[in-house]
Amino acid sequence: MFGSPAFRVLIADGHAPTLASLRRAFGEDDRFHVCAEIDNAAGAVAAAVREQPDVCVLDTKLPGGGLSAAWEISARLPRAKLVMLTVSADESDLFAALRAGADGYLLKTPRFDDLPSQVAGVCMGEAAVDPAFVGSLLQHFRAREPRWRRPVSQSPDGAQPLGLDPGSADSRLTSREWEVLDLLSEGLSTAGISRTLTISASAVRVHIAAVVRKLGVADRAQAVEILRGDRSDN
Repeated sequence: MFGSPAFRVLIADGHAPTLASLRRAFGEDDRFHVCAEIDNAAGAVAAAVREQPDVCVLDTKLPGGGLSAAWEISARLPRAKLVMLTVSADESDLFAALRAGADGYLLKTPRFDDLPSQVAGVCMGEAAVDPAFVGSLLQHFRAREPRWRRPVSQSPDGAQPLGLDPGSADSRLTSREWEVLDLLSEGLSTAGISRTLTISASAVRVHIAAVVRKLGVADRAQAVEILRGDRSDN
């Protein structure tokens, strides 16, 4: 950062010893200038508007509402970065912070030794999520987004395996349809698949119907036969 202006950082925490630790951590790092230190949500919003910081570091449990402060600061200062600090391992708090506009979500530590470097990364366009929450993020997006999979290889005679038309997006099986087809090949009934995947029997039947339609076969037995044949060829 030699020769570059320091990042202006606003720090906000309702616990006086924690606020002092934050002040010390950022004050001892020449990449930062602490432009405001606040102990409540309303004060954090007012100081952010007044001081125009590059980054705001807010406690999620800030008196008056850390997330409420994040929402308002994000709306009024869209260029300012937001880093939320928390003692909570509740993933719902993580998603609420991200919806509020947070660029970082980090667990509190006693000394905040690594925090200035993490916040500097955020100021330069990086995201900062504590490793404890990465698994939750991956699970969340995997559950929300449709995932597609095609067989990797063709059968020895060059035919497209599983009867799929490679030019048709509609021929792709979703990850859930593959799970259902795999369980069918293991001999599970509709009820068995329902219990294994913890979904309703009617949902299982919908997935089976989609598999049958996409594979262009008459019934589930033929779908399983095609899958087993493809596996024996590879």
